[in-house]
Amino acid sequence: MLQSMHEKFEKLFNEAADVSAFAPGRINLIGEHTDYNGGYVFPAAIELGTYGLASRREDEQIQLYSNNFESQGIVSFSLDELVFDASHDWANYPKGVIKYLSEQFKTINHGFNILIEGNIPNGASLSSSASIELLTGWLIKALFDLDLERLELIKIGQRVENHFMGVNSGIMDQFIIGLGKAEKAILLDTATLEYQYVPAKFGDYVISIMNTNKRRSLTESKYNERRAECESALAQLQQTLDIVTLGDLTPEQFETHKHLIKDDIERRRAKHAVLENERTKLAYTALSENDFVQFGALLNASHASLKDDYEVTGVELDTLAETAQQVEGVLGARMTGAGFAGCAIALVHKNNIPQLEETVSRIYTERIGYAPSFYHVGISDGVKSL
Repeated sequence: MLQSMHEKFEKLFNEAADVSAFAPGRINLIGEHTDYNGGYVFPAAIELGTYGLASRREDEQIQLYSNNFESQGIVSFSLDELVFDASHDWANYPKGVIKYLSEQFKTINHGFNILIEGNIPNGASLSSSASIELLTGWLIKALFDLDLERLELIKIGQRVENHFMGVNSGIMDQFIIGLGKAEKAILLDTATLEYQYVPAKFGDYVISIMNTNKRRSLTESKYNERRAECESALAQLQQTLDIVTLGDLTPEQFETHKHLIKDDIERRRAKHAVLENERTKLAYTALSENDFVQFGALLNASHASLKDDYEVTGVELDTLAETAQQVEGVLGARMTGAGFAGCAIALVHKNNIPQLEETVSRIYTERIGYAPSFYHVGISDGVKSL
């Protein structure tokens, strides 16, 4: 891929690229919709991701091109035109990063050319947007030799989502893409940003990624609505309890005080956030002890909670996860990512992968009308120069 990208770069911009980089996508093993609720998440970077090439220019023009959105052509704007523009589509993600970096580093006083190409399926909930954000930041860091720590870049990526794109997402995606390590997941406390690497080794079992092939856009989803419901539930609990986030509550404390939340829907949203946080901590223990049966059971419980209490699954994700759960050799399955579409994951014995794919494909196609896709990829390093 890189060789053809270099050739395309020279054809587009009439010069060779100065720097190149890769930023992975991610899966979240467990801990869904907990990151903006001050809880734990358990993500891993994956070998699917976004590649980028860049060169400096002498003027102040910035030119962006994506091989994944060729019909968009070159998106061009000046260093003094860093505002959201709906017509720029995908390019708003890198543009937001450029805006915040150029405000922080006055040495970014020249334009540049960037070509990107990703092999993360669009809308698959494997975090292609955060991958583009971190990739852009890393390319600019290399071009201008910026003194930029990974955690700083991670926070800029989240700022782009929250304030430039208008999605009230947490920090998980950018964090794992910035700090991922090969063959390791990260247990992250989103309240403190304390984290630890955990070997993501499952013995004779593998993580199968199952794509609904239904497009989902976070900004069009009910993501912000879910966050608002959790914030309302938290505010009602805080009238009696001295807590900062829902992640501060144990399941027992929630059970004792859930009557404080007057609205049934908000109560169920908070219930998911609290119990999912507990499941994530238990999953860390299970994986540390190689208890894959328990780990799988927690995946199943997570999906049920996301379906019934958080209501972010939908018929496509439910069909994938619930069908997979019935296949021999599968210890557990659940949706991963924000939900509404995108992907599910299954922990499956390596000998049962063909059976999983055949059974899930058949039932999903009968019910939904088109086929899902499957990926078996390794756990990758975070963003890096190539």
